[in-house]
Amino acid sequence: MGLRRCCMLRGEEANAASGMAVDDDCKLKFLELKAKRTYRFIVFKIEEKQKQVVVEKLGEPSDSYENFTASLPADECRYAVYDFDFVTDENCQKSKIIFIAWSPDTSKVRSKMIYASSKDRFKRELDGIQVELQATDPTEMGLDVMRSRTN
Repeated sequence: MGLRRCCMLRGEEANAASGMAVDDDCKLKFLELKAKRTYRFIVFKIEEKQKQVVVEKLGEPSDSYENFTASLPADECRYAVYDFDFVTDENCQKSKIIFIAWSPDTSKVRSKMIYASSKDRFKRELDGIQVELQATDPTEMGLDVMRSRTN
């Protein structure tokens, strides 16, 4: 019985660590991106003191992929969604919403752990994600990677 209790306690601690609330603005802005294409991308940040995920940056519909990658800090974790336009082999114009878990190698271990443990819960709040990427450096989320994942 002692071992079972120990494991249950550890599980509760793990859940507490990943218990980041999601600011309503995150869901609202995501719905605007999905339904109205109001934004090209959204960058989300975990505010540790408030224990919640918040919107950090909104990309204009005219913003380029370079604008998006420049919005991700080189040494801090973030979540992001990107509205990726592409042309299929049948020459059809399409779009897919890509979720990116940005976790650069140079970010702090604690930050990587918090983002990793909160990712699934946060992703569930954003209904309509079609592709997910985990990236530790820009090459892991390049346009060629996105194209290969959307086919």
